[in-house]
Amino acid sequence: MAALEESFPRGGTRKIHKPEKAFQQSVEQDNLFDISTEEGSTKRKKSQKGPAKTKKLKIEKRESSKSAREKFEILSVESLCEGMRILGCVKEVNELELVISLPNGLQGFVQVTEICDAYTKKLNEQVTQEQPLKDLLHLPELFSPGMLVRCVVSSLGITDRGKKSVKLSLNPKNVNRVLSAEALKPGMLLTGTVSSLEDHGYLVDIGVDGTRAFLPLLKAQEYIRQKNKGAKLKVGQYLNCIIEKVKGNGGVVSLSVGHSEVSTAIATEEQSWTLNNLLPGLVVKAQVQKVTPFGLTLNFLTFFTGMVDFMHLDPKKAGTYFSNQAVRACILCVHPRTRVVRLSLRPIFLQPGRPLTRLSCQNLGAVLDDVPVQGFFKKAGATFRLKDGVLAYARLSHLSDSKNVFNPEAFKPGNTHKCRIIDYSQMDELALLSLRTSIIEAQYLRYHDIEPGAVVKGIVLTIKSYGMLVKVGEQMRGLVPPMHLADILMKNPEKKYHIGDEVKCRVLLCDPEAKKLMMTLKKTLVESKLPVITCYADAKPGLQTHGFIIRVKDYGCIVKFYNNVQGLVPKHELSTEYIPDPERVFYTGQVVKVAVLNCEPSKERMLLSFKLSSDPEPKKEPAGHSQKKGKAINIGQLVDVKVLEKTKDGLEVAVLPHNIRAFLPTSHLSDHVANGPLLHHWLQAGDILHRVLCLSQSEGHVLLCRKPALVSTVEGGQDPKNFSEIHPGMLLIGFVKSIKDYGVFIQFPSGLSGLAPKAIMSDKFVTSTSDHFVEGQTVAAKVTNVDEEKQRMLLSLRLSDCALGDLATTSLLLLSQCLEELQGVRSLMSNRDSVLIQTLAEMTAGMFLDLVVQEVLEDGSVVFSGGPVPDLVLRASRYHRAGQEVESGQKKKVVILNVDLLKLEVHVSLHQDLVNRKAKKLRKGSEHQAIVQHLEKSFAIASLVETGHLAAFSLTSHLNDTFRFDSEKLQVGQGVSLTLKTTEPGVTGLLLAVEGPAAKRTMRPTRKDSETVDEDEEVDPALTVGTVKKHTLSIGDMVTGTVKSIKPTHVVVTLEDGIIGCIHASHILDDVPEGISPTTKLKVGKTVTARVIGGRDMKTFKFLPISHPRFVRTIPELSVRPSELEDGHTALNTHSVSPVEKIKQYQAGQTVTCFLKKYNVVKKWLEVEIAPDIRGRIPLLLTSLSFKVLKHPDKKFRVGQALRATVVGPDSSKAFLCLSLIGPHKLEEGEVAMGRVVKVTPNEGLTVSFPFGKIGTVSIFHVSDSYSETPLEDFVPQKVVRCYILSTADSVLTLSLRSSRTNPETKSKVEDPEINSIQDIKEGQLLRGYVGSIQPHGVFFRLGPSVVGLARYSHVSQHSSSKKALYNKHLPEGKLLTARVLRLNHQKNLVELSFLPGDTGKPDLLSASLEGPLPKQEERKTEAEERDQKGEKKNQKRNKKKNQKGQEEVELPSKEKQQPQKPQAQKRGGRERRESGSEQEKQTKPAEVPRLQLSSGFAWNVGLDSLTPALPPLAESSDSEEDEKPHQAMKKKSKKERELEKQKAEKELSRIEEALMDPGRQPESADDFDRLVLSSPNSSILWLQYMAFHLQATEIEKARAVAERALKTISFREEQEKLNVWVALLNLENMYGSQESLTKVFERAVQYNEPLKVFLHLADIYAKSEKFQEAGELYNRMLKRFRQEKAVWIKYGAFLLRRSQAGASHRVLQRALECLPSKEHVDVIAKFAQLEFQLGDAERAKAIFENTLSTYPKRTDVWSVYIDMTIKHGSQKAVRDIFERVIHLSLAPKRMKFFFKRYLDYEKQHGTEKDVQAVKAKALEYVEAKSSVLED
Repeated sequence: MAALEESFPRGGTRKIHKPEKAFQQSVEQDNLFDISTEEGSTKRKKSQKGPAKTKKLKIEKRESSKSAREKFEILSVESLCEGMRILGCVKEVNELELVISLPNGLQGFVQVTEICDAYTKKLNEQVTQEQPLKDLLHLPELFSPGMLVRCVVSSLGITDRGKKSVKLSLNPKNVNRVLSAEALKPGMLLTGTVSSLEDHGYLVDIGVDGTRAFLPLLKAQEYIRQKNKGAKLKVGQYLNCIIEKVKGNGGVVSLSVGHSEVSTAIATEEQSWTLNNLLPGLVVKAQVQKVTPFGLTLNFLTFFTGMVDFMHLDPKKAGTYFSNQAVRACILCVHPRTRVVRLSLRPIFLQPGRPLTRLSCQNLGAVLDDVPVQGFFKKAGATFRLKDGVLAYARLSHLSDSKNVFNPEAFKPGNTHKCRIIDYSQMDELALLSLRTSIIEAQYLRYHDIEPGAVVKGIVLTIKSYGMLVKVGEQMRGLVPPMHLADILMKNPEKKYHIGDEVKCRVLLCDPEAKKLMMTLKKTLVESKLPVITCYADAKPGLQTHGFIIRVKDYGCIVKFYNNVQGLVPKHELSTEYIPDPERVFYTGQVVKVAVLNCEPSKERMLLSFKLSSDPEPKKEPAGHSQKKGKAINIGQLVDVKVLEKTKDGLEVAVLPHNIRAFLPTSHLSDHVANGPLLHHWLQAGDILHRVLCLSQSEGHVLLCRKPALVSTVEGGQDPKNFSEIHPGMLLIGFVKSIKDYGVFIQFPSGLSGLAPKAIMSDKFVTSTSDHFVEGQTVAAKVTNVDEEKQRMLLSLRLSDCALGDLATTSLLLLSQCLEELQGVRSLMSNRDSVLIQTLAEMTAGMFLDLVVQEVLEDGSVVFSGGPVPDLVLRASRYHRAGQEVESGQKKKVVILNVDLLKLEVHVSLHQDLVNRKAKKLRKGSEHQAIVQHLEKSFAIASLVETGHLAAFSLTSHLNDTFRFDSEKLQVGQGVSLTLKTTEPGVTGLLLAVEGPAAKRTMRPTRKDSETVDEDEEVDPALTVGTVKKHTLSIGDMVTGTVKSIKPTHVVVTLEDGIIGCIHASHILDDVPEGISPTTKLKVGKTVTARVIGGRDMKTFKFLPISHPRFVRTIPELSVRPSELEDGHTALNTHSVSPVEKIKQYQAGQTVTCFLKKYNVVKKWLEVEIAPDIRGRIPLLLTSLSFKVLKHPDKKFRVGQALRATVVGPDSSKAFLCLSLIGPHKLEEGEVAMGRVVKVTPNEGLTVSFPFGKIGTVSIFHVSDSYSETPLEDFVPQKVVRCYILSTADSVLTLSLRSSRTNPETKSKVEDPEINSIQDIKEGQLLRGYVGSIQPHGVFFRLGPSVVGLARYSHVSQHSSSKKALYNKHLPEGKLLTARVLRLNHQKNLVELSFLPGDTGKPDLLSASLEGPLPKQEERKTEAEERDQKGEKKNQKRNKKKNQKGQEEVELPSKEKQQPQKPQAQKRGGRERRESGSEQEKQTKPAEVPRLQLSSGFAWNVGLDSLTPALPPLAESSDSEEDEKPHQAMKKKSKKERELEKQKAEKELSRIEEALMDPGRQPESADDFDRLVLSSPNSSILWLQYMAFHLQATEIEKARAVAERALKTISFREEQEKLNVWVALLNLENMYGSQESLTKVFERAVQYNEPLKVFLHLADIYAKSEKFQEAGELYNRMLKRFRQEKAVWIKYGAFLLRRSQAGASHRVLQRALECLPSKEHVDVIAKFAQLEFQLGDAERAKAIFENTLSTYPKRTDVWSVYIDMTIKHGSQKAVRDIFERVIHLSLAPKRMKFFFKRYLDYEKQHGTEKDVQAVKAKALEYVEAKSSVLED
């Protein structure tokens, strides 16, 4: 029984092994469960109850003999064999295979490569070309379900899942192999496939050796018209043909495919069929021989007998057959070994060429109860009779769940079973059943049963990169794509899902034809209770459902549902608030809930919204609220409210008088963010609030606001009620509704809202929106943009846009309002019962108290007790302790600074200036210096320096002014300038003031209430330890001390009595040489004598005058300068209040010595100190003109180093001097300066910024002295460039980056001279420039920044073309060309140019497109020269552009005339030089005679003074402008100077000559190389160095030209040398060229060299440059072209292993062995094993070696390699094991000696003496054994 279980295979995966490229394998699954594309709807006709009537057969005995039963046993897979010819019906057609229905419910598969040879060849061509062939039809176009085909069984295999699979072939060569040319007779019916289309017909492949079969066009016409819809027959088309004529003994046959002839064809005796060559599908005349219950035996073609099983009787005649009856039958199959012929009497088979019509049964998938057994077949299965009398069949494997439980007794005729219809056999017209429990109970049987949107359960099969495969049914698998594994994107799905897990999925898409099932595991979608949309008709407006986003675009989101239904959520429907950048808010794969707005099913379009309308219930509400209807409050109304209760977020209130419930959020209690929580804290139930604004009302929910700014806006009627009233430019008051990453949404009192995008939120740079605003904050907003249609507006919150009037007035208004609200809070507090709270409410700033010190805390602050009431917390911070020594219990007089009404704390100060206030009359509007004493959120309290009065001033001067950078924040102790607005303290106890400009703030502030010091003032801890000791020193005293520590810019000294002093770097030496660090002159522990020159207060960092009371607590500032130690000394200026005053003593242009403190990486400047109290900054760009220094300033500048700097000017906002190390930096004409690229404008140039905000522009003509195709390629924003200032006439500077200007000393060659006006041009001159635009009358060509030329079309190309598109294609804007100046018209500023080859010596610009490609060799040459060509046209072009583009004449703009005329001599010289160079090239081109050809265009007629010394090649292109010196403005030279220069040049020349004669000298210029290659023209190494020389200077074109020259110059005999140059050229194109240029060079290289070498080199180049895809493609090409070359296979294997593709490498080895001759096999295998050792899996390598050596044990070379590899990669034990095996082989003594010697050497190197001896002993043993054998 064991053999019976798997009798009936149901398909499965098949590996299609083709020599070149495997086709995509069909999805592994059981095809039994799929039905054909057409569902036959016709019910089985009643008359087809046929088999039921078998009872009426003449012989009625059921118990007929066993032998009869066995004889008519129906087909099973076991009864098939390879080579068996069988008739089948196409059941399903897939892209890469056919599913064929075979007789008796069997099924087989035909792979795409088994149709015919011609079709397979076409497929291979398509694979090679990698694009579809036009005349190649796909399988679905060649075959249709129902077609009858003759097949041959090609193999019987077992699938991965253990199912048996039948592989078939339709190839006529296999099917008709049994026929020979001689056996062909007219009238024979054969099948064949079209192999090619000829002029008068088709060649048909009938698979008979030595026969050409031809189908004339005339004979095919009818078939083409009727069956092929009039289309010509294509390669691979399957035909039933009749042989009409046979010529030349079967050498040529003529065919016909006429329907009438084919359908009536009958095989006759005359056709000489034999049992050997009988073919399925032939119709024969036969006689019934014997009738049995299981079928008939027939006699046909006189001699042959065959059998018909019960399934293939004619249903209408079943039961009426009798002996000797004449019938027609169709041959179904012929067994090649047993020669059993099976036939069919079914009428459908008796007309050849007719397809089967019934392809499916109606109730597929139905579960049937109590179905009776009709008959049982031991090896095949059982038949059952269905309700309507129709017969059905179940294969053996489907009769039970497993073969262990199968009981044949249960299938006696009449027994009933429960079963399910699972398939339909077209060949037998039978339903197929299954009795397996798992199939009967399966939720889904076939893909057709699964509906999109259904929830299904499945088992996880595997997790791949493309998703997760889930088993859904017996033969069905679905894919969950990565995006659908969870609601969010999963990085490691294998952690959540494991193979075998049960999962619940929802079907996204099911395509039964393609057997494609896509599912989702997104929890929200799977568990959604909302209706699903599976077609556009389901989408009714208003429907809400879940979907997922598949694309996010700037116009909205595309949301997908089930069954590929998708819709668009437009931008305005994404949110109730405007979203400017959806891509930042939404992501692909996000599950969303959407509402359908509308849907057009016919157009498959749907509009959706994320704005979900709320539940429609509130509509019923008015009924219940009718009594309050008249009392409702309106938006914008002002009301009084009573507090009912407090919640976390605000107050629940009742609107009076009708007590309507409403809510007042905390943030809406005040315009001041800090006062909201304060009011919320102190308001209590029962309090009444007046003038509260109703903001919104929805669903009975009323929202209120008490912000005074909004209330006054509404009262004044300045609040627009709808969009039509809003216009750009309006200033509105609103509040922040919500904060997003991309901006903030602002709402206005009327309910309208707008978005303030991040870009216009603030004048300051916005890093994070939430730093600038908080929700609920009051703001002023200016409307910048209104979209009435979409009801959206954009707003600006910048202070510069939203000015609310004079800053001082606004500031005062905000302050008074804030203090007024605090007074309101105090009045609320005074109503409380608590004495403490009442006392606090009465305390105001400025009150004096006598308190007792309770304790001094760790942080230095003091807590007091003894206030007016116990439990009152009073504290003074460390700063406000004012440095006093305090102890517990001490009494102190303090002044109140502020009362914290939330924490119930009082902040006090012990500062004497405040406690001892001076009574002085103050004037309103007077300006005073003040010191900040206390900071609140929105205001600060400061004390006036003169009197000690406390004044409050607002920290903001605008509602939106809430963000401060750390550097802008005020600190306690900082000096400010205040203007008084009141002269008497009011109820608050404070004067009201407004702060002056920030520039007047003094003294570095201290951080955290002066506990630490600001970052800029990193104070030496040595100076701050403990409280500073008192001293009695005065300025001018001489002191002695010991050096305690040395810092970069100062030295700390300990004086007598432990006093700490400080010596600044500027006070150590009188004359400080640049570059030294003065502080290093002193050593720790050394005793020094110094003079006191000042005293620094450690709290304010000011130097105090000696008269100052705090001078005794300062740190003495000392000097050890020799000049100051003598009598005369200077004291530091201590009288000017602010450092700004001190800085003013320095003039711009003055030189100072400063000391480097640190390099600020973030701000990119050097921080320096000039004196102890004067600091400066040097912006990085002003530190050097060298790129190397700017790249690594830390290498050039040491901390503490003395620098000589020029004062550029004071930095007004800060107390710093701005300095420069490269001169005054005035940015005047002729100056060279460093700048940063800010913007790159294609085809125009660069915008460059300089320190202090200056901006300049660089034209593309000033980027370099030599124009290039992509002049701006190397420039990116922030790149540092060295600029020469050409003009300062405009506010924007005009700059040049040409090294001839920025670095004149290098005297670099100017390949393209500057052309600033038409005066710089001469007639006949050759110039390069850039194409401007194509105009009706010619091409505009830019020659300079303001000079444009015109080339008329007749001068553009010899091939005139009327197509403007052609010119646009070949002359795109910005293309570099060379042109010759034909004419100049100075009056009209016209420059006429020509691009013709005759004028420029360059190839024609349009020839390539009109005449086909140029000869390959010339191409390279012309590219280099094209660059030269581009120059000439540009002059005219730009001019024309600047005037109207359409004008006929081109005039030079006036701007050009204002430009100063630069001396022309230099430019002309440069130009002539270039021309003469190119002239030379031109002349030498036609005549290929040996000549001196110099690539760099050397001019022979140049004077001595213009010679340039040869420069060594530069190391890095980025540092090419390295140590250039600033350019001095050109001046006329005196006679003496000229003489000197001449002498200098002569010396230089003689030096060069000497250098040239030095044999060991390295070439340093193009000329040197030219000289060398002339002497050794065949040396590829020289040519490659020459190319490298050009590449270092990024002269790609020149390098190409050198390569081309080399290829022409090197002798044709020097193949290797030439190949080296080709490889270099390939490398160059790969790195710098395009794919196209690389391909061209490659094709040429293949022509001129041994192709294989070139292929291998290019593959290496690709691999090295990590172009793995291209390398892989190239290897595939090589494998086709050089499949006999083992080197290619080995190289490819190595390439794959390097890429960690071991599996692919193993397949390559298999393919190599198939393709290579067997003598190469061992070498290749050994090589692959070697590669495995080096790059792959050592274990696998060993296995390969072992395998090979077991087959070829005497291959000593393989043993040798194996030993080498094991020594390198294996263990010592492994090596010894191999040696042991080798020395016991029976090899020739010579070879054995070799291995013993190796073993000995190995042991000597790695083993012990004992091991060595052991080897020697074994060798001796071997010799003795050998000699004894010889003696015997």
